[in-house]
Amino acid sequence: MTSVLWFRRDLRISDHPALAAAAAEGEVVGLFVVDPRLWASSARRAWVAANVRALAEATGGALVLRYGDPATVVPEVARSAGASTVHVTGETTPYGRSRDARVAERVRLLETGTPYVVEPGLVRTRQGGPYQVFTPFARAWRSEATQAPFPAPEVTWRRMRNDARATAALDEAIRHAPAGMPEPGEAAALARWRAFRPSLSSYAETRDLPADDATSRLSPYLKVGAIHPRTLLASTTEGAEKFVTELAWREFYADVLWHHPESAWSDLRPLHLPYDDPGDAVDAWREGRTGFPLVDAGMRQLAAEGWMHNRVRMIAASFLTKDLHAWWPVGARHFLELLVDGDLASNNHGWQWVAGTGTDAAPYFRIFNPVTQGKRFDPDGDYVRRWVPELAHLPGRAAHEPWKHERGYDGGYPRPVVDHDEERGIALDRFSRRRSPGPAPPGRR
Repeated sequence: MTSVLWFRRDLRISDHPALAAAAAEGEVVGLFVVDPRLWASSARRAWVAANVRALAEATGGALVLRYGDPATVVPEVARSAGASTVHVTGETTPYGRSRDARVAERVRLLETGTPYVVEPGLVRTRQGGPYQVFTPFARAWRSEATQAPFPAPEVTWRRMRNDARATAALDEAIRHAPAGMPEPGEAAALARWRAFRPSLSSYAETRDLPADDATSRLSPYLKVGAIHPRTLLASTTEGAEKFVTELAWREFYADVLWHHPESAWSDLRPLHLPYDDPGDAVDAWREGRTGFPLVDAGMRQLAAEGWMHNRVRMIAASFLTKDLHAWWPVGARHFLELLVDGDLASNNHGWQWVAGTGTDAAPYFRIFNPVTQGKRFDPDGDYVRRWVPELAHLPGRAAHEPWKHERGYDGGYPRPVVDHDEERGIALDRFSRRRSPGPAPPGRR
């Protein structure tokens, strides 16, 4: 018997329950569909394309590539192959769920597993409802996260023709890859994990230092499913609690999106806050020329590598929402456009957490000071000087405050676009006035 395994956010062979289910039925048509509705962001497009190419190599060139609306393409491939079942890893995003519902109207779609250790929607309170706060969710999630990884199955791949339009789309995407994009594929993901594992014991102390290579850098691989988080969790070592907590955050945000799909682009907890249209200041933020060195370093790293250190993501997000008073989707869309690990649930709920309209119980007073954050987490100024060469002449932590030095602006670095202390006061005043639940503000989707 022949079945189809439709790859999406699961571009790997090992620890793949849906592939194991398909292989148990007989020969497998491995299919990847270039969906034009998801083919928007140049950075993510390049990263997905590179990982699809790596998966094709892992299948010995048997991966079938097609282009178009999956609701049309997937049933056509199944009919051509004589397959009665299309196996998939269950999807959890609003678009993915609606897309799969349309496909399931035309062909039998069998879901096995999800991109998460625990399927979103399964971790519940004692009352049977979803968790609203991370810490109790994480405790309950840990008790559920016990499944062992699935061994790689023996697969007999069936070959079919590729769509020239699909192969051309992949080639074109890879040509526009960010210069710092990591090595793609499952083998590279596993190698990265092996290289990082010895650092797990020091992760809690070093993960917030952007100048160091102290984070796992696995988020791009998790995004496309080149490695499953279950694989990571099963091989963590003693002292890895903080790293496991970061995995739990990813699962928490997926759970929030599952229960509240409207929160993808609307405030989870609307506060009726007034927002500004900062115009040129937002452009300066996007381009890394706000005059606040740590913010600018992060935004330039994002543009160059398609990735940004997580601590700096929070600081950059706080600056846009609390200093420039822009509504968080302005920044969330920019991040999703450039991040190779741009994940809807994690990105957008992370933005809401910083903005004060998300899952945190009392976030209104959290306003990151980019200068003090820089001195604390980049104490020698190495991260700033790496990404902001206009400040390379300033030694140590002086790079975080060029306005305090006679030659601080000799390299052409811009002056601050706002006064942080003044804008902090405005943000606190707005939050203190508007902390009340209600419908999402109109016209802000």
